[in-house]
Amino acid sequence: MALPQSEHPAPPPLTPEQRAELREQERAQKRLIFIVVAVVVLLVALLGVAIYFLMQPATPTDKIRDVFIIVVALETLVIGAALVVLVVQLASLINLLQNEVRPILQATTETVNTLRGTADFLSENAVEPIIQLNGYLAGLKRMLELLNLKSK
Repeated sequence: MALPQSEHPAPPPLTPEQRAELREQERAQKRLIFIVVAVVVLLVALLGVAIYFLMQPATPTDKIRDVFIIVVALETLVIGAALVVLVVQLASLINLLQNEVRPILQATTETVNTLRGTADFLSENAVEPIIQLNGYLAGLKRMLELLNLKSK
């Protein structure tokens, strides 16, 4: 008795190069996960140390506050620069759509309209006359069958 086959065929066996590439991708993914986890643990540890030192009575919190204000200002500058780059990229994308994609769409529309016209022409001038001829021949055949001039 044969075993039922699954709906999906089995994938072809991997070549040694493909297996090596797959192992390398898995290693790279594991390294990335390790790095992300290490960075998160480091940030949590630094936050804990910062909170511990800020809770000490002799900590000059006003100077630390000033440093954080400067860091936030610098972050704002970096985010502003990133937004400028984003706007430039968006303008580039809009230019691409208007000057390259729109002409392609117009050419495609013209081609579809031409094909529609060709199909209409063939329908009117080739297909319809053949269908009419077949109808007339079928009628003639049926008439001959009724007159018993042709066998069924």
